[in-house]
Amino acid sequence: MTNGAGAVARKREAAEGGVVRAGERGGATVLGCIALTALIALTLMVAQIGVVVVARHRVQAAADLGALAAAGALTAGVDAGCAEGERVLRHMEIRMRTCEVDGWAALMIAEGDVPIGLFGQRTVHAVARAGPVAEEE
Repeated sequence: MTNGAGAVARKREAAEGGVVRAGERGGATVLGCIALTALIALTLMVAQIGVVVVARHRVQAAADLGALAAAGALTAGVDAGCAEGERVLRHMEIRMRTCEVDGWAALMIAEGDVPIGLFGQRTVHAVARAGPVAEEE
Protein backbone atom coordinates (compact mmCIF):
# COMPACT_ATOMS: atom_id res chain seq x y z
CA MET A 1 0.00 0.00 0.00
CA THR A 2 1.32 3.44 -0.85
CA ASN A 3 1.28 6.37 1.50
CA GLY A 4 1.91 9.00 -1.15
CA ALA A 5 -0.03 12.11 -2.14
CA GLY A 6 -2.67 10.00 -3.89
CA ALA A 7 -3.50 8.13 -0.69
CA VAL A 8 -3.79 11.41 1.24
CA ALA A 9 -6.12 12.85 -1.39
CA ARG A 10 -8.33 9.75 -1.30
CA LYS A 11 -8.55 9.87 2.51
CA ARG A 12 -9.48 13.56 2.41
CA GLU A 13 -12.15 12.95 -0.26
CA ALA A 14 -13.60 10.05 1.73
CA ALA A 15 -13.63 12.19 4.89
CA GLU A 16 -15.55 14.94 3.05
CA GLY A 17 -18.26 12.47 2.08
CA GLY A 18 -17.08 11.86 -1.49
CA VAL A 19 -16.94 8.46 -3.08
CA VAL A 20 -13.53 7.17 -4.07
CA ARG A 21 -13.42 4.46 -6.69
CA ALA A 22 -9.95 3.01 -6.78
CA GLY A 23 -10.86 0.80 -9.78
CA GLU A 24 -11.15 3.83 -12.10
CA ARG A 25 -7.62 5.06 -11.57
CA GLY A 26 -5.77 5.19 -14.91
CA GLY A 27 -8.93 4.89 -17.03
CA ALA A 28 -8.13 8.06 -18.96
CA THR A 29 -4.69 6.69 -19.80
CA VAL A 30 -6.19 3.56 -21.31
CA LEU A 31 -8.71 5.59 -23.33
CA GLY A 32 -5.92 7.89 -24.48
CA CYS A 33 -3.86 4.92 -25.65
CA ILE A 34 -6.83 3.48 -27.54
CA ALA A 35 -7.53 6.84 -29.19
CA LEU A 36 -3.86 7.24 -30.15
CA THR A 37 -3.79 3.74 -31.66
CA ALA A 38 -6.92 4.51 -33.68
CA LEU A 39 -5.39 7.78 -34.90
CA ILE A 40 -2.20 6.03 -35.99
CA ALA A 41 -4.20 3.34 -37.82
CA LEU A 42 -6.28 5.99 -39.61
CA THR A 43 -3.13 7.89 -40.61
CA LEU A 44 -1.56 4.74 -42.04
CA MET A 45 -4.74 3.95 -43.97
CA VAL A 46 -4.83 7.44 -45.51
CA ALA A 47 -1.14 7.13 -46.41
CA GLN A 48 -1.78 3.80 -48.17
CA ILE A 49 -4.63 5.36 -50.16
CA GLY A 50 -2.23 8.11 -51.18
CA VAL A 51 0.34 5.54 -52.33
CA VAL A 52 -2.26 3.82 -54.53
CA VAL A 53 -3.42 7.13 -56.05
CA VAL A 54 0.16 8.16 -56.86
CA ALA A 55 0.86 4.75 -58.42
CA ARG A 56 -2.30 5.01 -60.53
CA HIS A 57 -1.23 8.43 -61.80
CA ARG A 58 2.25 7.10 -62.63
CA VAL A 59 0.77 4.25 -64.65
CA GLN A 60 -1.61 6.64 -66.44
CA ALA A 61 1.25 8.99 -67.33
CA ALA A 62 3.30 6.06 -68.64
CA ALA A 63 0.34 4.80 -70.71
CA ASP A 64 -0.16 8.29 -72.17
CA LEU A 65 3.51 8.61 -73.13
CA GLY A 66 3.60 5.05 -74.47
CA ALA A 67 0.56 5.66 -76.66
CA LEU A 68 2.09 8.89 -77.98
CA ALA A 69 5.36 7.12 -78.74
CA ALA A 70 3.54 4.26 -80.44
CA ALA A 71 1.42 6.61 -82.55
CA GLY A 72 4.50 8.63 -83.49
CA ALA A 73 6.35 5.53 -84.66
CA LEU A 74 3.49 4.07 -86.72
CA THR A 75 5.12 5.38 -89.91
CA ALA A 76 7.59 2.49 -89.54
CA GLY A 77 4.77 -0.05 -89.12
CA VAL A 78 2.45 -1.43 -86.48
CA ASP A 79 5.08 -3.64 -84.83
CA ALA A 80 7.59 -0.79 -84.69
CA GLY A 81 4.98 1.52 -83.17
CA CYS A 82 4.01 -0.92 -80.44
CA ALA A 83 7.68 -1.74 -79.78
CA GLU A 84 8.44 1.97 -79.30
CA GLY A 85 5.48 2.32 -76.93
CA GLU A 86 6.64 -0.69 -74.93
CA ARG A 87 10.18 0.72 -74.78
CA VAL A 88 8.84 3.92 -73.21
CA LEU A 89 6.80 1.94 -70.68
CA ARG A 90 9.78 -0.24 -69.74
CA HIS A 91 11.88 2.88 -69.25
CA MET A 92 9.25 4.08 -66.74
CA GLU A 93 9.21 0.61 -65.09
CA ILE A 94 5.62 -0.09 -66.17
CA ARG A 95 4.40 -3.17 -68.06
CA MET A 96 2.51 -3.06 -71.35
CA ARG A 97 -0.59 -5.20 -71.23
CA THR A 98 -1.80 -4.62 -74.80
CA CYS A 99 -1.09 -2.36 -77.73
CA GLU A 100 -3.72 -2.02 -80.43
CA VAL A 101 -3.49 0.03 -83.60
CA ASP A 102 -6.46 1.34 -85.56
CA GLY A 103 -5.31 3.30 -88.57
CA TRP A 104 -2.99 6.00 -87.21
CA ALA A 105 -4.27 5.71 -83.64
CA ALA A 106 -2.58 3.66 -80.95
CA LEU A 107 -4.38 2.29 -77.89
CA MET A 108 -2.11 1.36 -75.00
CA ILE A 109 -3.13 -0.55 -71.87
CA ALA A 110 -0.47 -0.45 -69.16
CA GLU A 111 -0.20 -1.91 -65.68
CA GLY A 112 2.03 -1.51 -62.67
CA ASP A 113 2.32 -3.03 -59.21
CA VAL A 114 1.80 -1.10 -56.01
CA PRO A 115 2.64 -2.44 -52.53
CA ILE A 116 -0.06 -1.71 -49.96
CA GLY A 117 1.49 -2.71 -46.66
CA LEU A 118 -0.09 -5.64 -44.88
CA PHE A 119 -2.48 -6.23 -47.77
CA GLY A 120 0.28 -7.34 -50.14
CA GLN A 121 0.70 -6.05 -53.65
CA ARG A 122 -1.98 -4.99 -56.11
CA THR A 123 -1.94 -4.09 -59.80
CA VAL A 124 -3.20 -0.79 -61.18
CA HIS A 125 -4.21 -0.38 -64.83
CA ALA A 126 -4.45 2.57 -67.20
CA VAL A 127 -5.68 3.03 -70.77
CA ALA A 128 -4.48 5.70 -73.18
CA ARG A 129 -5.18 6.50 -76.82
CA ALA A 130 -3.08 8.66 -79.11
CA GLY A 131 -3.63 9.52 -82.73
CA PRO A 132 -5.18 12.05 -85.05
CA VAL A 133 -8.38 13.77 -84.02
CA ALA A 134 -11.42 12.86 -86.09
CA GLU A 135 -12.60 15.74 -88.25
CA GLU A 136 -16.04 17.18 -87.66
CA GLU A 137 -18.48 16.95 -90.53
